[in-house]
Amino acid sequence: MDTNLPPTVGRGTFYIFVAAVAWGTGGAAAAVLYDTSGMGPIAVSFWRFAGGVLLLTAWHLVFRRRSVTLAPRPAGTQAVATPSRDRWRQVVTTGVGLAIYQTAYFAAVGYAGLAIATMVTLGSGPILIALGSRVTMGERIGRAGAVTVAMALIGLVLLLGAGSANTASAPMLGLAFALLSAGGYAGVTLLNRKIGRAGTSGSPQATALGGFTVGMVCLLPPALIEGLLPTSGDSRHVLGLLAYLGVAPTAVAYSLFFVGLASVRATTASVIALIEPVTAAVIAVLLLNERLTVTATIGSVMLLAAVVALILSERRAAAGQHAAAGSQQRPTPKPAN
Repeated sequence: MDTNLPPTVGRGTFYIFVAAVAWGTGGAAAAVLYDTSGMGPIAVSFWRFAGGVLLLTAWHLVFRRRSVTLAPRPAGTQAVATPSRDRWRQVVTTGVGLAIYQTAYFAAVGYAGLAIATMVTLGSGPILIALGSRVTMGERIGRAGAVTVAMALIGLVLLLGAGSANTASAPMLGLAFALLSAGGYAGVTLLNRKIGRAGTSGSPQATALGGFTVGMVCLLPPALIEGLLPTSGDSRHVLGLLAYLGVAPTAVAYSLFFVGLASVRATTASVIALIEPVTAAVIAVLLLNERLTVTATIGSVMLLAAVVALILSERRAAAGQHAAAGSQQRPTPKPAN
């Protein structure tokens, strides 16, 4: 698969769906690490970014060398290079946005509690992205799309707010950090959607590699202050979980997410990404012996229904555009003499 080319809408939505599921499994793995390793959330995020950097560097070296060997450029042709300014802006903004998103979210959890931090961050993300995509790219979701987004947000509130205890130490400060986290997530999504749609982005793996490298550098100082190394737990178990975090919910998930953004509208992508808390809830029930309330179950069903509705809507819109393009390219019959 050539990931430099935009995928079809169906494939793009599938990539984003898989990325969201992987992020949900990553949340469960991180929760286990917090309980068993003695590391804080910033340190776990740093090692997650570092693992992603190592994996994507290896991927980049192996497959770039193979592609050069197996598919040399024909004589007399030139490679289409992405403007260096746009590439650097994309990489640096992605890395800083990811670091802000992760760090601010964990700060929001500490100050406002998990439920409030997750609801505000993930709930305001689609709203910020819908506004941003309308202003910067002219993307509209329509009345039906707005209703679907609203249904998804209600489902998120029901899923994460049911039965949650208010143990916040500084709720207003936590709310501010949650909004900052949502802004970082929205910025990364909008930038990569805009550049991916224009066809001027490089390989999604290269974008993810550069972004994680920048994010890793940004996270290193606070991770050193928090404590970078594990202080408890089985070392093999900790290393296994850190390796998993670097592979599935980081290197693979974000590469798929950036590929999908080339063909899927930013607002739709942000709503599909709400599968992440649903996945985390399912894992919590199946593997961590937690129980979902009736309200949380209803919220999960509403979220899934909203995601399915948006995926079908995106595919119908793409089919309509394809049919319109085909009718425009069809030659007009000449009149009989």
